[in-house]
Amino acid sequence: MTTSTKTTTINYQQIRPEILDLQPQLVEWRRRMHQYPELGFREHITADFIAHKLNQWGIDHQRGVAQTGIVAIINGNSEGKVLGIRADMDALPVFELNEVPYKSCHEGVMHACGHDGHSAIALGIAHYLVHNKDKFRGTVKIIFQPAEEGPGGAKPMIEEGVLKNPDVDAIIGLHLWNNLPLGTLGVREGALMAAVECFKCQILGRGGHGAMPDQTIDSIIVGAQIVNALQTIVSRNIKPTDSAVVTVGTFHGGTALNVIADTVNMSGTVRYFNPKYEHYIGERIDAIIKGICESHGAKYDLDYWQLYPPVINNPQITKLVKSVALEVVETPLGVVPECQTMGGEDMSFFLQEIPGCYFFLGSANSDQGLDYPHHHPRFDFDETALSLGVEVFARCIEKFNL
Repeated sequence: MTTSTKTTTINYQQIRPEILDLQPQLVEWRRRMHQYPELGFREHITADFIAHKLNQWGIDHQRGVAQTGIVAIINGNSEGKVLGIRADMDALPVFELNEVPYKSCHEGVMHACGHDGHSAIALGIAHYLVHNKDKFRGTVKIIFQPAEEGPGGAKPMIEEGVLKNPDVDAIIGLHLWNNLPLGTLGVREGALMAAVECFKCQILGRGGHGAMPDQTIDSIIVGAQIVNALQTIVSRNIKPTDSAVVTVGTFHGGTALNVIADTVNMSGTVRYFNPKYEHYIGERIDAIIKGICESHGAKYDLDYWQLYPPVINNPQITKLVKSVALEVVETPLGVVPECQTMGGEDMSFFLQEIPGCYFFLGSANSDQGLDYPHHHPRFDFDETALSLGVEVFARCIEKFNL
C-alpha cells in the first residue's frame, strides 16, 4: 500500500507491522494532546498524559526536569552506546480556526507547529522499544522537552543534567514539516536552521510642533534612517556566500499628525547560519544606531539578546539518518538535502553539547488541505507521517549500535 504525494511516496512495506499497528494509537495520542495545548513550562496536562503512558508500559522515567520536562530511559538486550531522542511538547499562543473534532479546548492556545505530533512519535518509539528490547543494543534516552517556542527548554534541561547519568553519546530529533510533502525527509549535514537573535530599541529625540521642526529632534526621521541602514548589514557586511537576515518587525512612534514624536520604539530579529557571526551582527546594529543617533543629536536605548544558536548537524550522525531515510522512502527524491530554513530551534543547544542530527519529516498533503504553514491558525498535518517517524527512529536506534 502506498500513499501518493506530488513528488514521492511512503513505502509501507518498509514500515514494520508492529509500528503500522500503532498508527491508530499514534493518531489518538496526537489528537489528545492537540485538544489540550499548553504554553512553555506550563505543559502539566501534557506531561501527566505522557507520564501515564510511560507508567502503563513500565518505562522508567523522571519528571520535573526543567519544570515540566520528562526523561525516559529504555535499555536494549545488551550493553552499548546511549542515543538520545528529543521531542518538544509545547504549543503556541494562537487561536485555532480548524473545525475538527480534536480542536483546541484552550482558547487562544494551539498546537500550530506540530509538537503534539513530535510527542506522539516519541511515545510511539517508547512503546515500540519497551516491547522489542531484543531488537536493539545500548540505551535510548527519550527527552520530552518543554518550551521550545520560548523561552527555551533545552538549555535548562541540559543544565539540570539531562545528558548525564547515563551520558548521552549522540542525539537525534525530528520536526514535522509542512514545507515538505508527506513521504519526504529533509536531511542535511551542517547548518539546518538559523541562529535566532532579537532586539528592542527606543530612540529618544525631542518632540514639538509639526510646523516647527527646527525646535525638535525628530525621532521618526532618526528611526526611519536606522531601519534603512540596518539593511546594509546583510548586503555590505555579510559575506555574499553566507546567508543572514535582519528584520525590523515593529515600529511605533507619534501621537498626532501635527506633533513631532519625541520617542520611537522598534524591535526585530536577526538570523544567520554561520556561527562566526555571533556577536558581530549585534555589534553592527549597535554601531549603526549609535552613529545615526549622534548625527541627529538623539539618544537611544538598545536591548539585544541571543535566543538560540544555529542548528548544526554532525556529519557522522547525519549520514546515519540519511541512510535510514533512503530505506523508508520509495525514491531518492524523497530525501531533500537542501532544506535549510531561517527558522530557529533550541535543539541547537543539544547539538552544541554532543553529536547529533535534527531532520525534517514531510507532513503536508495539499490534496487534503493539510498544507497550511507552521504557526498558522489553520495548521494541521497528514497524520500518516506519524508511523513513518517512529520507523525512522527505530532504524536509527538499531543502526547506532551496530
